[in-house]
Amino acid sequence: MPTLLRMENISKRYPGVLALDNVSFELRKGEVHCLLGENGAGKSTLMKILSGALKKDKGRIFLEDNEANYKIPSEAQKLGIGIIYQDFKLIPELTAADNIFLGSEILRSSFSFLDKRKMNELAQKVLHELGEEIPADVSINKLSVAQRQMIEIAKATHRNINILAMDEPTASLTTSEIENLFKVIRKLKSQGVGIIYISHRLEEIFEIGDRVTVMRDGKKIDTSGIKDTNIKGLIKQMVGRELADEFPKHTAKIGNAILNLEGINCGKLKDINLKLHKGEILGLAGLVGAGRSEVARIIFGADKTESGKIIFEGKEKIFKSPKDAINSGIALLTEDRNLYGLFMERSIRENVSVSNLSPLMKGIFIDKAEEKKVVGNYFDQLQIKAPSQETKVENLSGGNRQKVVLARWLHTNSKIIIFDEPTAGIDVGVKYEIYNLINKLVEQGIGVIVISSELPELIGISDRIIVMCEGRISGELEKKDFSQEKILDLATQVEEKVL
Repeated sequence: MPTLLRMENISKRYPGVLALDNVSFELRKGEVHCLLGENGAGKSTLMKILSGALKKDKGRIFLEDNEANYKIPSEAQKLGIGIIYQDFKLIPELTAADNIFLGSEILRSSFSFLDKRKMNELAQKVLHELGEEIPADVSINKLSVAQRQMIEIAKATHRNINILAMDEPTASLTTSEIENLFKVIRKLKSQGVGIIYISHRLEEIFEIGDRVTVMRDGKKIDTSGIKDTNIKGLIKQMVGRELADEFPKHTAKIGNAILNLEGINCGKLKDINLKLHKGEILGLAGLVGAGRSEVARIIFGADKTESGKIIFEGKEKIFKSPKDAINSGIALLTEDRNLYGLFMERSIRENVSVSNLSPLMKGIFIDKAEEKKVVGNYFDQLQIKAPSQETKVENLSGGNRQKVVLARWLHTNSKIIIFDEPTAGIDVGVKYEIYNLINKLVEQGIGVIVISSELPELIGISDRIIVMCEGRISGELEKKDFSQEKILDLATQVEEKVL
């Protein structure tokens, strides 16, 4: 197959960090070339240079054997390069159609007004081809994370592209949505489009990929055909070591019930009865829209119950706001950590300490020395990879951002911690670290709820799994009964079959 893209000896340095060290990469016409590596390996930096969002320090880029020297994203787009970033680049207040056509708006003839009708029609067509029925005129801020991901994909694929880079495109998608995406990818392949596919879900690359390149610490480790490698070998190349077990075992002693939800009704949630014990990891399974995140919001005081009781540490509680829940010792690590969990332009130190400033105060001022000491303990304990506490969170990898959110909640002395999609967009090595951290939490007697769309993850780390379907609890499984088939069966039950 002809070569569409050659990136030769690309280097990029940030203050104190060599992000890319003489990396070369090739993409052929009509292939899916998977790009793997832990967070911080340099994958996203390489793609940002390809898209024109970052300037390379050294190296050359060739498009079909012609050297390309574009400097900004719009120039790259004109050359047929499209990219879908891991962090959404959408404007929440605008509609789906407005976002899809952002930068390529359609105007009415001889007038400087947007042709909204035409844009909506074409956007709806693009979404339909992706297997989505999202209304083109709906505001982005009314869409779920999964739906926003599909808008990002539509935004890239509606243009005439030769090269499409996808950075974690399936992180928030259901199985059926992933299947629809793969259909689109195969269609683009048949049209000669070359696709760079970045994913931490290693099983995906064997379904959709042709070749795979592994990066580690800013360097290219190896490129091979998909048929010439396996998951174990790829993991070893990515982390530089073998992981003895993907899901580390925990031996925490499960104690008394710390939380009971009794007959909770709120919006789509119907008659929710749920129990969590001290030292327990409770998995919450279900398809996107089943009501899992809504249960988390009820426990966290973000939504008010219409009826039912919340029993916390043996006493009925009414959480009027998240502040009430936080003061009681309940923490929530949200699904979209960038939007709701972090102050992106602030430092690690500020993001951690802001959750509980009282013990850091000296009179009316923050004791800076004590603040740095406390945050430093979490920095070391969670092995946050950054030059210092003063590093801005926006410059961290996805896994390290998740660690900062966790450090913030540990600083509040939480008794219950809810993880909503804790490892979405996080590499296999850091996943292992997150699982170990969760194990340490339950060993301290903390009750943990994990919401995840990755069934192997829930099965691997949970003590008990509750399955939801259409706003109801459709079943509960003990560890001895765990299987993907049983979970999926319960997750797809219609209301008449709900237990």
